[in-house]
Amino acid sequence: MKIGILGGTFDPPHMGHLIIAEQVRSQLMLDEVWFIPSNQPPHKREARASVDERLQMVKLAIRNNPAFHMNTIEVKRLGKSYTIETIQTLTKEFTNEHFHFIIGADMVQYLPNWHRIDELIGLIDFVGVKRKGYTLQTPYPVMDVEVPTIEISSTVIRERLKKRESVKYLVPDAVHDFIKEHDIYGSQRS
Repeated sequence: MKIGILGGTFDPPHMGHLIIAEQVRSQLMLDEVWFIPSNQPPHKREARASVDERLQMVKLAIRNNPAFHMNTIEVKRLGKSYTIETIQTLTKEFTNEHFHFIIGADMVQYLPNWHRIDELIGLIDFVGVKRKGYTLQTPYPVMDVEVPTIEISSTVIRERLKKRESVKYLVPDAVHDFIKEHDIYGSQRS
């Protein structure tokens, strides 16, 4: 099976994540896309939502696409998550799967700084998704996939929610309802 991997903090998951996952799945004819929420990424500060809240939001975001699944390998590991550790574990556990790691153009430019990148390149295929203001140029082999550009970021969504501004259509309805119900990212959390 051909599996796409989309990792991230998903703080919160948004329509941009879903569009990227579906476009890569469709264009590369992947069987599935696995969303892998990180516990604590090495290049970002801590997530605003709790791990349990982020897992629930990812479940809600992907529930209507039978090709989308969530894998909690990085959350279970605790601490900082390095891609090499995740991929080594997955390739040992799932020996018949071929993994495609989906990254944005901002991460493509950062690849030379990734922990043990030369080992990682031998284990998976990288798929780069174009993003405004970035190029997909790198000395590493990266397949590029053209995805409709939609400028949504989790940071902007959190800022809008903190100000009590609408995020309707930026996140799936079920995620929007969950955020409102639990007042995630609300002003009392700041």
